[in-house]
Formats: sequence, C-alpha cells, structure tokens
Amino acid sequence: MPYYRAVGEIPRKRHIQFRRPDGGLYAEELMGEEGFSTNSSLLYHVNPPTAIVKSEGVDLPAHATRTSPNHPLLPRHFKMHELTAGGDPVLGRRLLLANEDVRISYVAADTDGELYRNSVGDECVYVEAGRARLESAYGPLDAGPGDYVVIPTGTIHRFVRTDPAEPLRLIVFEASGHIRPPKRYLSQYGQLLEHAPYSERDLRGPAEPLVLEGEDVPVLVRTRAGLSRLTYRNHPLDVVGWDGFLYPFAFNIADFEPIVKRTHAPPPVHQTFEGPNFVICSFCPRPLDFDEAAIPIPYNHHNVDSDEVMFYVAGDYTARRGSGIDIGSISLHPSGFTHGPAPGAVEGVIEAVGKGLKTTTETAVMIDTFRPLNIGGEAFSVEASDYAWSWAR
Repeated sequence: MPYYRAVGEIPRKRHIQFRRPDGGLYAEELMGEEGFSTNSSLLYHVNPPTAIVKSEGVDLPAHATRTSPNHPLLPRHFKMHELTAGGDPVLGRRLLLANEDVRISYVAADTDGELYRNSVGDECVYVEAGRARLESAYGPLDAGPGDYVVIPTGTIHRFVRTDPAEPLRLIVFEASGHIRPPKRYLSQYGQLLEHAPYSERDLRGPAEPLVLEGEDVPVLVRTRAGLSRLTYRNHPLDVVGWDGFLYPFAFNIADFEPIVKRTHAPPPVHQTFEGPNFVICSFCPRPLDFDEAAIPIPYNHHNVDSDEVMFYVAGDYTARRGSGIDIGSISLHPSGFTHGPAPGAVEGVIEAVGKGLKTTTETAVMIDTFRPLNIGGEAFSVEASDYAWSWAR
C-alpha cells in the first residue's frame, strides 16, 4: 500500500509492552513483505496467533487444478454467466486460465466463505455483482459491484455476503507475488502522483478492528504445495489494533480517471495495478477521441509479449459488436494472433460520431500476462466455439 494507516488501539512505541485489561500481554504479529525489507504492518492479537492444534491436507478435484495449453492457437470467448453458480468464494472458484504467475478464476458464490489464507501471493478480487463484507485480521471492509479488493499475501480473511438475494459474482486474480499500483504512478516515497488515474482518497481500507471469539477455528491455507486446513486454538480474527502500510483495500472502478487523447490511446493508459509478469487495466466510460479525423475505436493490434484477457462488465463494447461478446463474457486474445475491431465496427462508430455520439459506455477489466496462459476445463465448458472466425464473417 502506498500510505500509512492505523486502526484500533496500539501502544505509543513498536515492540514495547502492550497489556490487556486483565494484565496479560497482547501478542504482536509483524506481517512483512520480501523478508521485512519493504511494506509491513504490526498487529496486536488478544491471543497468540501461533497456536494451532491440527493440520490436514485438502484435496481438490482434478478439474479444479488442471489446465491445457492454448493449442492449436485460437482466440477464445468464454461465457461466465453460463457457469454453474454455487459454492463459497474460495472453494467455489472455477479455474479459467493460469500460468506460472497468475491464476484467473470466476465464482458465483451462494454461501459465505470460510476463513482463508493465501500464502502464495496477493489476490485481486473484482466484484461483478452482489455485496459482501471482507472480514480479516485487519478489520471489516465492505465491497460491492465494481470494487477491486486487493488482499495481501498471508492475510486470514473471509467474504461474508451482505445481500443474500443474489450470488456474489467475483473474478479472482491470484498472483504468485505482490499486486501494487504501477511504479510510474508513484513518487520515490510511495505517494500517488498527480498524473495517476486515482489517488489515496479513492482507496478504502479497514477503519475499525474486528475482535471475534472462538476455539478450534479452521483456516484454509494455500501454499505452493497445495491446500491445507489448519485448526487454530483461538479465533485468529482477534486483533485490537494495528498500524503500517500493508492491509487489504478496495478501489471502485468508477473512481478510475480515464486518460483521453485526440486519437486512440494504447492499453497502458488504462493500467490500474501491476503484478509479477502481468498488469490489470480498467476500461471505463470516457469522452471519445476528439480529433475530427480520429477513428475512436481500437486499431488492429498484436501485443507481441502478452496474452490479453478482457472481462466485459457493463455497457456497449462497440469494437466487438457482432462477435457474440456481451456482458459477462471473457475474451482471450493470445500472443501470436492479431486482433481488433469486428468487421464493420470502424465504419459504424465513425457514423455514430457523425450523428452526435461523444462518449463510450463500456466498462471492462483486462489482464495482460507476459507469459502464455493455459486454459482450464471450466472455461472450455462455456466456450463459444465459433468466436475465432468472427473476423472472417
């Protein structure tokens, strides 16, 4: 995180005695990245966060972990709303795409999540629909449609639905490392700069502690070896206060400030976060390119180092009109394939601008990966098999 935050009760100095009302000591937990050489937070637990009484392995079915190369090479279209809904926000995830750096999953959860800790890397969870409260050792954080929720590695947390009338629809990016604002948006001291498309005011973090009680509390833990379930003697969400630069935060896509040029700008202007060998971008409604001769729609392009994944959230994505892409679609445009507007889309948008069209309406989340993505069986089960030929129609 780019700025300091303090929540709840903390002592005047770090690593000094901090006593409970009964005279016992609160237990410190220092959460630190990269060997404690970069961002960290110091948390104060009612009970020691180290006391476990049981550990057991958790096996997932093969379809939840197995992926296949994109071979023969094809652009792909997957329809997320055709996936079977159900499950919780972790074990209910349907693995769509993955490589060594990131796993991309979709879930339409109809139950609350169990306590979970990802010890492989940070997670970025985009809320497509539904509302939930993220409960973590750092405190509660409410999230709803359009929110990105970034959860640091090692954070024990769970999603509790606050609107049971509809499934909690999430697309989840599980990184092999850390997810942060792009370096070019930050000063050398970590402040978001004036040219950045969002500021610290747009980021929401936990504002109050969450102290829960319980004994023999299970926590699902992901490591590179797989899933385990640790049972803690006391409830791990018992933090009375913390401070630091490391904590979950939410950012709503509607608060992203689009960058507009006279002619069409390339995807880096939409970048929102960066992770190990991938970037996450936000496509938001904006004024159209305004040169009188502009073609206000993406040109045919070939990102030679990346696979491009686009999740279509809302509005009318003019460039893909007629291809079958709709809200809830995910497209995969792999390296090795040149993609661009659907046939007739360029002429159509020029005509629409001549009739007074001045702004775009689309909202979409994109991830570009710098290593090829493999495809999960869940994605194949909802693939529109004729998408690859849509440019030839």
